[in-house]
Amino acid sequence: MSSKKDIRDFFFRGLMFESEASEFQKAGIQIGADSQYAEKQLLAEALSPFGVTRRNNALEMARLYAVLNCFENEIRAFIRETLDENIGLDWWDKLPPKMKSHAESRQETALNDSWLEGEKSDLLGFIDFGMLAKIIIEKWEHFNNLIPSQHWLNQRMDELEKARHFIAHNRMLLPTEFQRIYMYIADWNRVIGL
Repeated sequence: MSSKKDIRDFFFRGLMFESEASEFQKAGIQIGADSQYAEKQLLAEALSPFGVTRRNNALEMARLYAVLNCFENEIRAFIRETLDENIGLDWWDKLPPKMKSHAESRQETALNDSWLEGEKSDLLGFIDFGMLAKIIIEKWEHFNNLIPSQHWLNQRMDELEKARHFIAHNRMLLPTEFQRIYMYIADWNRVIGL
């Protein structure tokens, strides 16, 4: 049976090692498992059956998908936070019936028919990307001091929705289209913030 001193010494050595390990890591010395390397290896292994061009295209599109995923979910959060603050937590009930019924129908399908167990409670998550701009325009009095104009909003959201369809259906975009998407998102961030 270990004494209190042995236990204290064990924990103290652990703290000392942790302190020293961070100094080694700052100096570029690898301590412990490198999770980034492991992730790269797993990805390389999963993609290895495919040709180099297909893998490279997939990796480019994956980066773009990640950016659009973050952007879309930031817009959902932006809508939710703005309407929670200005209308109240019951803002959903004040949307047009067509928008609500669309989301509620999709949620019901997901709850009843799907084997997928991901997020199903957030009705705003069941609104199509293109409908997000319609919600903002429907409640424009709460967004007009944040967004330059409805035209500005529609232009960006329409273009991004078209690109999103390409990405969701695994079609490769051209480099100029990548740049346009990044430009629209950067423009949104510059004007509105993310």
